[in-house]
Amino acid sequence: MNATQIRESITTSIIESLEAGGLPAWRKPWAADPNGLGLATSLSTGSPYRGINQIYLQVVAGMQRGYQSRWFGTFNQIKSAGASVKKGEKAMQIVLWKPISRERTNEKGEEVEDKFLVMRTFSVFNVEQTTGLDQFRIGFAQPSDTIFERFESMDRLVVAAGIDLRHGGNRAFYSPGGDFIQMPHRHQFETSEAFYATLAHEMIHACEKHVGFDRAKENHAYALGELIAELGASFLLAELGLPCSENIENCASYLNHWLKAMRSDTRFIFRAAATASKAVEYLLSHIRQTEDQQVVDEVGTC
Repeated sequence: MNATQIRESITTSIIESLEAGGLPAWRKPWAADPNGLGLATSLSTGSPYRGINQIYLQVVAGMQRGYQSRWFGTFNQIKSAGASVKKGEKAMQIVLWKPISRERTNEKGEEVEDKFLVMRTFSVFNVEQTTGLDQFRIGFAQPSDTIFERFESMDRLVVAAGIDLRHGGNRAFYSPGGDFIQMPHRHQFETSEAFYATLAHEMIHACEKHVGFDRAKENHAYALGELIAELGASFLLAELGLPCSENIENCASYLNHWLKAMRSDTRFIFRAAATASKAVEYLLSHIRQTEDQQVVDEVGTC
């Protein structure tokens, strides 16, 4: 098959899968890191914070500052663990209602005990603000039974295309503002194929501005963008000869959610396929230029 036939075959298979229905629900192909799951948790007790402290840490640490580890500790708790807070890091304030009791004499001259709560504040830091607590960071725990196989053709393409690829956290995404791709660590993925399929999806997103896809001018821009990314990923992996390119079941399941409302527009998927093809051609042009130059250099030395 040539490139056009590969793309047509994949596109047709996806349409058939969507029309047939009965597809399993899409699931992300990587495992969430245990250090990033659940509620904000105290290093000293191993228990989640409660009440307003939980809300505050979720909002400030997670949403505003972007910390991904769920572990927090005071300066002294971190020091006791043999670690230290990085210079210049700003703490977050949490509160603790401490029970207090004291003896007093009532109006009858009797000794009675008063019990009440006093609110005290504590400064805590996320482990990402420290050095020496790597075991509590995202990506520390590695499964012992996973062997990650690298596919050199894809790794070379990432370098040739000048993609800023970063690892860490529990999300895979392309940042238009920062112009980088964020991926979970490789060992978090169930298979190496799943890693490269996810990476290919985000690489297609990174190509949008290079192939004239402007979300601001599109109807159903999100759905169309995701369709382009999934088709483009399938095309790219197929052309590079990676094993996961032959399995489109997960791809079709992923797309089904958005395409149900647009099946009446038969041009939608074909337009997406055309844009996806442009994105793939743009990516592959980086390694083809290198290959062409190598041929020229070889001819010149003959």
